[in-house]
Parts: sequence; C-alpha cells; structure tokens
Amino acid sequence: MQLATYNAFISENGQYFAQNNGGDQTFHYWWNAHVMDVLVDAKMRRDNLEDEEKMLTVLRGIKSMNEGSYLNNYYDDMEWLALSSLRAYGATGEAEYLEVSEILWEDIKKGWNDHQGGGIAWRKTQLDYKNTPANAPAVILAARLFKEKNRPEDLEWAKRIYHWQKTNLVDPSTGLVWDGINRNGDNEIDKGWKFTYNQGVYIGAAVELFLVTNDQTYLDDAIRTANHVVKDAHFAPGGVLRSEGMGDGGLFKGILVRYMTYMIQNVDLPKDRSNAYMDFLRHNAETVYANIKRPQLLIGPSWDKSSDAVIDASVQLSGLMMLESMASLDEEK
Repeated sequence: MQLATYNAFISENGQYFAQNNGGDQTFHYWWNAHVMDVLVDAKMRRDNLEDEEKMLTVLRGIKSMNEGSYLNNYYDDMEWLALSSLRAYGATGEAEYLEVSEILWEDIKKGWNDHQGGGIAWRKTQLDYKNTPANAPAVILAARLFKEKNRPEDLEWAKRIYHWQKTNLVDPSTGLVWDGINRNGDNEIDKGWKFTYNQGVYIGAAVELFLVTNDQTYLDDAIRTANHVVKDAHFAPGGVLRSEGMGDGGLFKGILVRYMTYMIQNVDLPKDRSNAYMDFLRHNAETVYANIKRPQLLIGPSWDKSSDAVIDASVQLSGLMMLESMASLDEEK
C-alpha cells in the first residue's frame, strides 16, 4: 500500500504528493506534512533507507513548492509539518528535521494573542479566529519538544494552550471537541462543525500532557473524548468512521486514528477502554481492507465502499494511516 500510494500520487517533478492520481498536480502544504507522517510510519515499521530518502525529498519539496520557505499563513499547517518533522527526527536522528520543527515552533508561538481570551490563531490574516486545528496540535508539539529539549517554557506553552482549548472548545459533559470560535466575527462557536480530526488532536494533546505531567485529569479528558467518538453515530455510524469527503476532509479520519492509536500504545488504560478502542480500530481497519480497490490499491472516502478510480491524496493517506496504525498495534500484540 505504501508503494502503490507513492507511485500513484507522487508529483511529476518528484518533490511532493499531487492533489490526486488523475493528473491534478496541485500542491497542498498540509497534506504533504501528513505524507511525511506516513513515510515515518513506514520507516519505523521496516527501517528502510528508501523511506528515509523519500521523507527528505518531500520535506525539501514542501519548502521548494512553498516559495522557498517552511513558513506560511496558516498556523495549523505549520504545526502539522512541525509534528511530522519531529517524528522524522526521532526515527532517523537527522538534524535537519529537528531544525525545521524549531523554526516552525518559533513562528507558531507568535500566533497566540488575546482575542477570545487567548489561543493560537488559525491564520496570520485572521488573528481573531481561533480553532482546534491550530491549538490542539500546538499542545502536542510543545509537549514533545519539552520531552526532546527539556525546556520548561515549552511545557508551560503546552499547558497554557491546552487550558484555552479545553475551556473554550470542548463540551465538558460529553468531551465533544468543537471546531472553532469567532469564524464569522460574531464570537460564536461552530458547534455544528463536528469533525473527526478535532477529536483526534485533542485526545493527542491530553495524552501528551498526561505523559509529561502524570496528571490524571489529562488522561480523563482523553478518555472522555475517545468514549464519545466510538459511541457517537455522527462520527461512526455502524461503528465505521464516516466519510468526510474529498479535499481537506479526506485527511480527517486518519488523524483521529493516529492519535487514538498513540493513546492505546503509550498509556496504561483501563482494560475495558483499551479493548473498546482496539475493537473500534480493528473493525475500521478490516472494513478498509475489505473495500480496497484492486489492483490499484486505492481507498475511498467511504471506508465501507470501494474507491473511485480517481481520488484525492488526502483520502488515500487516511486509509493508509488506518492500515499502518493497525499494523503497529498488531505488532505490539
């Protein structure tokens, strides 16, 4: 699946994954940050030099396609790349990845401001709009940099951003994570926007803070949100994660799966919760596997249906994340 995905979506210039496998060469910065992540998954599973070469090519391709810079207008986009680069550093020891993460982190911190009482803005041209995609991944990044560099200020950033996120964009009774606040300049929360990846990154943020502080409150937060996801018919009708379409939404499920998997692997969960999350992920992985479009090995946006012949890279990446996650969980068993 890794090889088929690479061959189907690599751009004509060989530097990045194109929008789709049908000839659209559009470059998407944040999709390619997740390309880095799935290449790290492959590297960690099989320790292949070819995967390292692909990772470095994509990293440098992102810079080349982004006008010669890793910085851009969207704070969440930069966070995705900083996270995947930091994982790449952990998998390879190559200093260039850590340097990219540090460059991005310094710029990301500038997105914090007093609009809506704090939080990191979604983008530099809309500083009063705050959302989960720009804040929960920043918590994960700050906590992981604290583990890597042992800088107390990184942990303080992680706690500060998490507190804002939990206070403003999480339903305290259900653990449902809302998308954003003040998108339309009306100070309103987008409670109707319920996306899988928001749940995933909040779970990841809570787990990371639990791992570095041992504060049970963080783990309780992660469990509450994970419990909501696995039983909620909006997110997983019939137990299978819903289609969130092509385009950006195609990546959402894979991000949720990544951080649910991370929680199972890194936290001593109550047995009933661990079993419930494992059963949920296994059911989704088996559904994906049963509906792979062969011989092209394509995975569509609806995991319980066969893929179309032409799909966006975002959609394929989500399916690949699901299979890599299940492979890593099975290996540990």
